[in-house]
Amino acid sequence: MEELKKAQDLSVKDDVRKKSLREFYSYVNDWQIALPNVEPLVLDFGLGDFYTNGLIECWIVNEVEAGYCAKYLFVFDGQTCPKHTHQVKAESFFMIKGELLVRYGDKEIRLKPGDVFLVEPSRYHSMTGIGPALFLEVSKPCYIDDNYFANTNIPIGGNYRKE
Repeated sequence: MEELKKAQDLSVKDDVRKKSLREFYSYVNDWQIALPNVEPLVLDFGLGDFYTNGLIECWIVNEVEAGYCAKYLFVFDGQTCPKHTHQVKAESFFMIKGELLVRYGDKEIRLKPGDVFLVEPSRYHSMTGIGPALFLEVSKPCYIDDNYFANTNIPIGGNYRKE
């Protein structure tokens, strides 16, 4: 649970959080998707522009000792999870609702409901909602410091340059 606590500390805490969660739950309810009974993480990656650079995460499980993690990830239309990589974590995305534009290395892949996509360790990737999009991430355990963002102004993970 230590990694979840680190993630919660990074979560947006202001009116943007309240508004985004109202909108998020509206979509999820319309889609009739069951969510785990967890507090969603509303992340803007420290950039202060949630609806441009951000996402909502609902951690289902992060079993470090057992070696796996599962999360629901949600992005609004046009919202991007910024370009990043992981040195250790491999991820598989399963599209549930909406569409997602994944930039993976020098490729752009459009994922639709039912599609599965593997992100290998050390490969840069970003995801942008085409309309609101909900997808499941199944991966190796999540370690906050195993996020390496191309934008070194993002105060999270291994690339962050503390001044």
